[in-house]
Amino acid sequence: MRFLAALFVPTLALAANTYDVVVYGGTPGGISAAVTAARLGRSVALIEYHPHIGGMSASGLGKSDIENRDAIGGVFREFVGRVRDHYVERYGPESDNVRLSRDGYYYEPSVAEAVFDRMVGDAGVAVYRSYRLDEVIRAHDRVTGIRVLNRATGRAEEFRAKVFVDATYEGDLAAFAGVRYRLGRESRRDFNELHAGVVYQDHNSRRFLPGTTGEGDHRLQAYTFRLCLTTDGANSYRLERPPPDYDRSRYLGYVDDWKAGRLDAPRGVEGTKTGRGYFAPTFGTLVRALSITEIPNGKTDVNMNPRPLGFPFSEENEGYPEADWQERERITERIRNITLGLLYFLQNDPIVPAEHRALANRYHLARDEFQDNNHFPWQLYVREARRIVGLYTFSEHDVIVGPDLGRARVHPDSVAAGAFPLDSFPVRKRQPGHDTALEGYILMLDEFTKPYQLPFRIMVPEKVDGLLVPVAVSATHVAFSTVRMEPTWMALGQAAGAAAHLAVGSGVEPRDVDLGRLQRLLLSDGQVITYFTDLDAADPAFEALQYYGTKGFFNDYTARSAEPQTREQAARWVRLAGHETSSWQGTEFLTRAELAEWLGDTSIEWAAPDNLEKHPTDPVRRGEFCLALYKRSQP
Repeated sequence: MRFLAALFVPTLALAANTYDVVVYGGTPGGISAAVTAARLGRSVALIEYHPHIGGMSASGLGKSDIENRDAIGGVFREFVGRVRDHYVERYGPESDNVRLSRDGYYYEPSVAEAVFDRMVGDAGVAVYRSYRLDEVIRAHDRVTGIRVLNRATGRAEEFRAKVFVDATYEGDLAAFAGVRYRLGRESRRDFNELHAGVVYQDHNSRRFLPGTTGEGDHRLQAYTFRLCLTTDGANSYRLERPPPDYDRSRYLGYVDDWKAGRLDAPRGVEGTKTGRGYFAPTFGTLVRALSITEIPNGKTDVNMNPRPLGFPFSEENEGYPEADWQERERITERIRNITLGLLYFLQNDPIVPAEHRALANRYHLARDEFQDNNHFPWQLYVREARRIVGLYTFSEHDVIVGPDLGRARVHPDSVAAGAFPLDSFPVRKRQPGHDTALEGYILMLDEFTKPYQLPFRIMVPEKVDGLLVPVAVSATHVAFSTVRMEPTWMALGQAAGAAAHLAVGSGVEPRDVDLGRLQRLLLSDGQVITYFTDLDAADPAFEALQYYGTKGFFNDYTARSAEPQTREQAARWVRLAGHETSSWQGTEFLTRAELAEWLGDTSIEWAAPDNLEKHPTDPVRRGEFCLALYKRSQP
């Protein structure tokens, strides 16, 4: 059943819970949106399908998928800071657990959930757990309310708000509201994307292999679970029997992979762990079916390795995004059993060499995690489902360096930055005649993907008002594969929460908020909206440089804040900022006195501790110039 069928189902009138902002989806992006709006003074409800909040970050994804820490700040940076504080306070600053937390970017699921719980509690967010969306209420093209079902009691409830935020992985609220969306993969010709459509790619060289057609389809990248396994025998919960629907033949492809050397260490990897933290002792064994990363307290973050041709998870999620709730639970249960079956196979099957079985039996479910779910994660790893059609469609071209710039495409309405490489899990099981790679697997295109800006427009639906969608954003399949990381979603969630606050305060639709005010509000709260390689957060012009990084001031990733400003460059920046300028020309440096005269500000306190009288002929630095414009243009 398509969810859209539930849009206008007649229901009895219910007493409504009324808030300024309602966020549906307790994912990290939803938590970030809710906390941001609440801290800005709005009444906020956060509604979640599961009994827990925190999405994947609290359900097994124990390491933050972020390749460049300086690219994401704000609420996400606060989250990892609180995680680090937890380990420091509990175990001491020099402890192994603090070291393993890697400044708070790696964590146990239970710690992540506890941190999220404290953040929403401290912000005064009303949290509703175990609620299922049943209906969206609209007045013309505007969302005005939702009806949900308490899964524990069976009681229906209604929520009204001035702004709604859909923070689900699946884009459920948007779909219920009638927002147009994409599902599956675009073809190369749709957006002229090199990596679009049907693709086979060599893991090492990244070159395209025979069978690559670029044709679009409705296939989805594989869903899995992210496990938290422990090496602590006292904390181990062992699988004593195989899960329901266990079929050992499902995993025999891994044996072929091992014999063919496809489970060996990647080219250039030496030592005990790779650059991404995976344990090298599993290389060359069947246990390499898992990607294992050490996290605190004797635990590991465990991903399903998508490289082996025996990878059994592709296609098992078929139909999930548009399925009804019961069918979704059935698909989730099946993928759960395939996951447990893989672990059981590695630990017990006689075809697995004894030394490989011994290695696999070092890792077991952690008894102190997910205690109300048989120590198994409750959130399915929905890497991609619906993607709304918004005011702008984010594509592969937004994350690469174009022909006219030394940085990725500049967006005047940027509200966040991202940096994770394009990376999509396979969409199909092993196909006949393909002995090198699985179809649809785009592997960590580090050199291809550059730090980028995320425009506000990707979370604004084409036509439906009263709604922002910071998770199931408007993006192509290829581009979504870099956006779909929890740190990036938290940054977008923060932007959605701030935009919701401004919309409520100004009495306008979210699409009509003052973007300059939104950007300044985000920057004041530590958000990164323009990434530079040479910009220090302690720079007084940190916010100003980022703000004008969205207006075309910079053609590459360097701000060069301390360098002198030429008259010619100053004139160009003033024009880009929308101001009138005098006849500044040439490559000579603009002096502080000249800028002070233009500003009508003889104190020039924004420029340097020394006053104008002492150094009137000193050249203005680039950062000072941006800061002066930033303050002059303050709304």
